[in-house]
Amino acid sequence: MSAAKAMPRIKDAYYKTVVPRLVKERNYPSVMAVPRLTRVVVNMGVGEATQNIKVLDAAMEDLGRITGQRPAMRRAKKSIAAFRLRTGMPIAATVTLRGDRMYEFVDRLFNVALPRVRDFRGVPTGAFDGRGNYTLGLKDQILFPEIDYAKVEKLRGMNVTFVTTARTDEESKLLLSYLGMPFRNQ
Repeated sequence: MSAAKAMPRIKDAYYKTVVPRLVKERNYPSVMAVPRLTRVVVNMGVGEATQNIKVLDAAMEDLGRITGQRPAMRRAKKSIAAFRLRTGMPIAATVTLRGDRMYEFVDRLFNVALPRVRDFRGVPTGAFDGRGNYTLGLKDQILFPEIDYAKVEKLRGMNVTFVTTARTDEESKLLLSYLGMPFRNQ
């Protein structure tokens, strides 16, 4: 007999508290009209990979450890002579998280990683794209407890993009704040 897998905390909270709260506040015609988180994309650009490919391998290993999913290598789409970049050179690693892995990552990001940021006062509210998606820039990968600080060669930043079904930035901000995103008070 297989044991039933437990639902991630944030997913459970979304269905039990966030959806009813949004339906009541925003007067959605049905629960299917309520905005939801569809995917989280984590990107780590590694410009030094043009000179040393092993740097990208270390970044991919870190990103895989953080997200729990093997990252995809991204290659340059066009040549840029000033950066000694040629079409097809590997320059970044990316992971697209969906489903339970996405909710587990969001839970760890909101409750473990972000509070470890020095002088943290919340995430900025101006990073919405106008279509209900939010991009958060993190300065280094050591915020996550999965990364061993002693084994890190160089601190690398990453972008975390939250893709939602919200039509406006206001709906998206409301959804993310109810999920637990610590927005800055302005």
